[in-house]
Amino acid sequence: MRVIVIGAGLGGLTLAHGLRRAGIEVAVYERDGVLGRPQGVSLHVDDRGIAALRECLPPAHVAMVEATLGGAREQTLTLSDVEGELAVVAARSSDGMSGRARPGRQAHRPLLRAVLLTGLDDVVRFGAEFRRFEWRADGRVRAFFADGRTDTADVLVGADGVGSAVRRQYLPDVRVADTGRRVMMGATPLGVVAGLGLPGLIGDDPAVARVGGTTMALGVLRFGCRPVVAREKWLPALGSHAVAEIEDYVMWALPVTKERLGSPAEVWRQADEPHPALRSIVAETRQDVTAVLRIGVIPPMPAWPVTPVTVLGDAIHLAPGFGGNLAMRDANRLREALVEADRGRLDLLDAIGAYEDTMRRDSFPTSSAKASA
Repeated sequence: MRVIVIGAGLGGLTLAHGLRRAGIEVAVYERDGVLGRPQGVSLHVDDRGIAALRECLPPAHVAMVEATLGGAREQTLTLSDVEGELAVVAARSSDGMSGRARPGRQAHRPLLRAVLLTGLDDVVRFGAEFRRFEWRADGRVRAFFADGRTDTADVLVGADGVGSAVRRQYLPDVRVADTGRRVMMGATPLGVVAGLGLPGLIGDDPAVARVGGTTMALGVLRFGCRPVVAREKWLPALGSHAVAEIEDYVMWALPVTKERLGSPAEVWRQADEPHPALRSIVAETRQDVTAVLRIGVIPPMPAWPVTPVTVLGDAIHLAPGFGGNLAMRDANRLREALVEADRGRLDLLDAIGAYEDTMRRDSFPTSSAKASA
């Protein structure tokens, strides 16, 4: 079996590792360069993401990831101004219920992606913009790229994110609805703001500060093991540039509408009654890791006919704050299905159909009856 994956994000790379370890030939095509597009600096990794990484990645890669995660995150704190000081005024359990986060640990997203890329030099092709696909008479799929390249495989996987070119051709009726909301995310070195008292106040747990008319999400990433040390111990093949100058930091996220975008300082000036501690965090942020994320919605959809083309992660279901975990979970489930087909225990289309049924049921629980009908 041969598989083409479009997109070298967390889901696509997790799938590539899993397939390769199972002896299945895989090629990953990525439109952007090796650094990828800005997607924020942090990721809350829960049991879904960790389980997928353990199943798909080589042991040394898993050890590197787990060694550099932050501390346990078991609740979400609410902060407010109490007599001029930020204080914890409420705490909500991270139990995964009603859209709440599951317990987990914070990861440095660029480092996680660099770990996922390690060992896939002969698999990932950068600067390869996917244009279209076509089915061949023999049942295989041919992919066409902007630079004139083509490739053919038994399965084509769209792991190319919210703007998926694979989805646009394969499922043209599935549209992303722009909510008009944006989230500006950044990171500030912990040492710069340690004197503010905020890092000690919230510990490793995520927090939401509500002061006046301003709402701001916050999280402190204290690496369990310094990335440069973890690399030497667990994954020397990881490029040294991936761990250079990484330090503990405060992650922040500020909701904003598309009409009010600008630099972090400009956006912050539009906030109502900003608290001095929050203002300092934004003022000292690292400009090179600041990103603006668009918040979109993909409505639930009924089941579609099963073919050798399929999709995973944000290409088919959006979950702001949890998308990375769902993409990695999708990748692991698709890996399991394709291995069953490669071993001759399932027909290929039956395997892909089973994966898609499960993916729709878990990603769009309100539409499970339609999806499985």
